[in-house]
Amino acid sequence: MGLYSGAHGQDVGGKSLVHDPSFIERLNSVPGTTWVAGPSDVFSGLTFDDARPMLGTALYPDDPHPPLEDSAYAAIQDGDMPEAFDATTHWSGLLHPIRNQMQCGSCWAFSASEVLSDRFAIATNKSSPVLSPEDMVSCDSSDMGCSGGILNKAWSYLTTTGIVTDSCFPYGAGSGKAPACEKKCADSESWTKYRARKAYTIIGPANMQKEIMTNGPIQVAFMVYKSFMSYKSGVYKKHFFELVPEGGHAVKIVGWGVEAGTDFWLVANSWGPTWGLEGYFKIVRGTNHCGIEKAGPPYAGLPQLGAAELVI
Repeated sequence: MGLYSGAHGQDVGGKSLVHDPSFIERLNSVPGTTWVAGPSDVFSGLTFDDARPMLGTALYPDDPHPPLEDSAYAAIQDGDMPEAFDATTHWSGLLHPIRNQMQCGSCWAFSASEVLSDRFAIATNKSSPVLSPEDMVSCDSSDMGCSGGILNKAWSYLTTTGIVTDSCFPYGAGSGKAPACEKKCADSESWTKYRARKAYTIIGPANMQKEIMTNGPIQVAFMVYKSFMSYKSGVYKKHFFELVPEGGHAVKIVGWGVEAGTDFWLVANSWGPTWGLEGYFKIVRGTNHCGIEKAGPPYAGLPQLGAAELVI
């Protein structure tokens, strides 16, 4: 009997539940695994068909932004790279909290807006407003709202149009349907756009590390397999029997480290703070696991400081 054959003892209408107990037990019984599977309330009662729409990122865009010139990272030599780095502690109090995209394929907008939000705070060395993923989901016509997006188009929107604060345009697409594009704030603040002055791709794990150390978190995309939805702790690595991915997912890398001899990326997800490691996860670093070091490709941008535009 294969690992998946008969693995889902619980189902809804004949469709497999994400957190079937027998499936989780089998995931944890694989010899040599570096991570632990377990249930979370994010997927409670959901089938994989229910969960799949949350994976809303298309990989390998045709026309990514060019990378930075090599000299951008000349100040940091490969041999000077620390074994571990965590942007949430290095810039303590400046990075923004874990969020929840809910039943909308808006991971592309959450991770891009969070990277830009964090980078405004880091560049000014003071707390900054959370920026609005809903602005991108509802107003970025180059992407597809709750049906997904791709990283290069998301960053084109952030550089050419920009986004308002989350309090101005709160997230309302959690049910899977995006509200209409707004041009006026929900609160009393002015409709002010925050932009990236430059967007770029990042080539290779070493440059990803240097970019994070220099400017802050970065956006990446990767292929999600069924087991990932049940991640609880440890360094995630898909199991050998997982051959067909469920879809693409975009997230925010905040650092890296080594656990029990395994190199990992530390990543912020957008499935709420009750999933994984209080909303974060660790995934194998340095081998392009699930495409995380190439598939997006990795993206970042530099904030446009002192020039937010008031749009009437």
